[in-house]
Amino acid sequence: MGMAVMSKPLIFVVLLALSCLAAALFGALHNQVSYTIGPDYFYAIKFPQFRIEALPPRGGAAIVGVLASWWMGPIIGLPAFVIGLFAVPTAGRYFRAGLRAIAVVFAASGSAALIGLASGIWRVSQGIDPGFWLPAGAEAADIIRAGSMHNTSYAGGALGAVIAAGMIWRSARMVRANAT
Repeated sequence: MGMAVMSKPLIFVVLLALSCLAAALFGALHNQVSYTIGPDYFYAIKFPQFRIEALPPRGGAAIVGVLASWWMGPIIGLPAFVIGLFAVPTAGRYFRAGLRAIAVVFAASGSAALIGLASGIWRVSQGIDPGFWLPAGAEAADIIRAGSMHNTSYAGGALGAVIAAGMIWRSARMVRANAT
């Protein structure tokens, strides 16, 4: 079934599903990096939180990433997808705009995660108090590096959502302007 045959409401549902998949993939990949730089973050916080016990650590980190992230896709994508549903004139353009929105949020989240990682590494190197709870017995540097990376990736997702919604709105306005 081509885009021309699919209705915009159906594309809306497809975009929400794709945003779930993209967020889950982001979480799994993100946690591979954060596990590498902060395994104690997972052993002290995330594995107990998600009740991950009998899995190899990397697989467990990926599962934690999927479980912690999949639901953010539709929440973050919803503003852009709703704007596109009503503002983008054709199903094909709407689908392409939605895919671009997902890519923008993925890139913004990834960029923010890397900034958070750099910040965490710097804070550890400077001996700066993290300003948040550290589990007893956990390696503080692991918690600071991975925790900083995780926290900023959510902020990046929120920023990406605003950028994506603005892109779709601007794109729809340009299409309408060119049609007149």
